[in-house]
Amino acid sequence: MKKIFLFIGVLSMPFLNAQDITDAVRYSQQDILGTARFRGMSGAFGALGGDLSAIQINPAGSSVFLNSSGSITLSSTSITNDTDYFNGLGTATNNNLNFNQLGGVFVYNNQNESSIINRVSLGITYDQTADNTDELFAFGRSNTSIDTLFTSAVQGIPLDLITPRSGENIDELYGFLGETEGTSTQLALLGHESFLIEANDLNNPDNTQYSSNIARGFFDQEYRLESTGLNGKFTINGGAQIHKRFHIGANLNIHFINYDRVTEFFESNTNTGSTINEVLFTNRLSTTGGGFSAQIGGIVKISRMLRVGASLESPTWYHIEEQTQQSLETFGDANGNVLINPDVVNIFPVYQLRTPAKATGSVAVLFGKRGLISLDYSYKDYASTEFDSDQNIDFSPINNQIQDNLQGASTIRIGGEFRNGNWSFRGGYVYEESPYKNETILSERTGVSAGIGYNFGKFKFDVAYDVSQQERLDQFYPNSGFDNAFAVDSYRDNLTFTLGINL
Repeated sequence: MKKIFLFIGVLSMPFLNAQDITDAVRYSQQDILGTARFRGMSGAFGALGGDLSAIQINPAGSSVFLNSSGSITLSSTSITNDTDYFNGLGTATNNNLNFNQLGGVFVYNNQNESSIINRVSLGITYDQTADNTDELFAFGRSNTSIDTLFTSAVQGIPLDLITPRSGENIDELYGFLGETEGTSTQLALLGHESFLIEANDLNNPDNTQYSSNIARGFFDQEYRLESTGLNGKFTINGGAQIHKRFHIGANLNIHFINYDRVTEFFESNTNTGSTINEVLFTNRLSTTGGGFSAQIGGIVKISRMLRVGASLESPTWYHIEEQTQQSLETFGDANGNVLINPDVVNIFPVYQLRTPAKATGSVAVLFGKRGLISLDYSYKDYASTEFDSDQNIDFSPINNQIQDNLQGASTIRIGGEFRNGNWSFRGGYVYEESPYKNETILSERTGVSAGIGYNFGKFKFDVAYDVSQQERLDQFYPNSGFDNAFAVDSYRDNLTFTLGINL
């Protein structure tokens, strides 16, 4: 398989890669999936600590542990997407299983009562920050054809440029165009060679005007999306308890991205005058990346009942690489079935993404050994998200779109725990504002959780269930000539199991 490196034209068709607002938001949103206790209380742990996933919210939480501890977490996730496209109602459900948390904290208790520092902690953890597994199916009847995607890309391109030379095959020309002209011209080649579009003057190699072989009318359309992968981070944490009232801590985080997506768009028509009656357009995207961030935090015991906490997480600086493949298949009475499937992988230049910083304030009320109530408030300014490159790529159009369309967003998490002997019963609620100024694009997210745990002494076992809901409006191919969109109502529920051990 020939791999083609694209150093120009990378932004000409943004829907082919992840360099758009949708994916910038995806990589900026981190949701610590965490331990069952953490999830059972909807992640409201900023002023509590004493849980390995709580360290990701407030690094000072590691020094709340009384003894060295470890935990491992398994989570089962179910995602259901209900879609609405021109009153065509589709549903798709996907289930997956992940080990989403693993780590330990090592605690040294200073026996010197006169010492300022009473306890020192060192934590090493892994937490999954996003589950990229997803599946959806949309269908409906539209009066706009996908041919506009190809006709808008091809206008102004000389016919000679997208016509194979003698002895040249489609793969070679597709690769050459990717290296020299960009992805928009590759799209023009697919449309021309599949007979979806036709030059107005076939005998003129300098022709730059094209027409569609699909006649106007109505079009039955189907769209399928399947994605896999996950995002996560490895954390090295240090913490300390001071004067038995103050807890401080810091994290160094190493992040990674793994996201693979396949989309298929199928269209059929019986319109009079169409020489192309069926179209199947397939795109594959593979995204990998790595980055780093840092956190600092503190917790203060105001009294035996009241604790407050605060933490700050720096932006995450990512380096991201993407690869794409695509194919186009058409069917018509004149030319029969035509499949253009270049055996080429487009490898895009590595680019940088800076996600927003996050500030969190927390308060918790403890009722001795009987239970607690906790609240966290976090804020992120998504408008500060920024793309950059060392390859002289101009990301200013996308960065301007980010500033114009995104906003600061607040998140509120409330959790509670009731203890009865060795048993613990938990519940929580989360509300997350939309990062978009226009909430039709992506609504607020709400979720509830419940959990139960049993302390065996040396071991602890916890179970949690949580469910969340969010609505969004997805475009098939953003920033292209084909701007049709469909509504998605997404439900996500998780069943989480954690085994903890006191070392």
